[in-house]
Amino acid sequence: MSTNIPKLSVVITAHNEEARLPSCLSHVAFADEIIVLCDKCTDRTEEIAASAGAKTLVGSWQMEGERRNFALAEATGDWVLEVDADEHVSEELAKEIREVISLSNFGFHGLPVDNYIGNRLVRNGWGSSFGKSSYRGLFRRGIKHWGPQRVHPAVKFDGDEGPSLKYPVRHYVDRNISDMIKRLDSYSTARAADLRDSGEIGGFANNLRRLVSRFIRCYVGRKGYKEGGLGFLIALFAGLFPVISYLKARYEDN
Repeated sequence: MSTNIPKLSVVITAHNEEARLPSCLSHVAFADEIIVLCDKCTDRTEEIAASAGAKTLVGSWQMEGERRNFALAEATGDWVLEVDADEHVSEELAKEIREVISLSNFGFHGLPVDNYIGNRLVRNGWGSSFGKSSYRGLFRRGIKHWGPQRVHPAVKFDGDEGPSLKYPVRHYVDRNISDMIKRLDSYSTARAADLRDSGEIGGFANNLRRLVSRFIRCYVGRKGYKEGGLGFLIALFAGLFPVISYLKARYEDN
């Protein structure tokens, strides 16, 4: 009796990730195919990916959604695992992924995320556009579609969602507080451009209310208070994100 084992593709989109990509690649070596999209890279990202046996895609994209869709279209596996260069897949998760895709009748599954700031695991408070506690990163080829936005693009699936997996992806989201501040600046600049493109940047009062509601949601509802000062910063930055994005869209030229 022959056994049809589903083929798994891993897709990574990267911009100047020579420092973090080698470790990421070593943690997804169990896949049948690895694709690394090099977006506007000026360092050794492409060289490192190629030397690890990955298929490399090189180009320049303005929209995060567009570059992710381009990379996904190149996958040939029955299933796709989408990760970023700052994420690691443990041996336990790799084994679970293999088991799930061999048995699943669903279109996609969620993956829990353990977020690290430096070497510290920060479990609580993430969300509201400043971090993720889970994401739908394991799916059948061809059913996931990203929207045309620069940051936090919308996602659409053509299929039914199955149970989330047990073991988390390890996400090394920031090295320190300075990185958190830089990420807030980068995200809000990209979001401001999306707002200007939409022609509807909103108003200050509404975004000020969102600051308060997002802070409460992350700090209280998502238990960011358990993480001490880092939880406070996560909640604060989640609240500031829409306000700063609006102010940049309103007062900056580009």
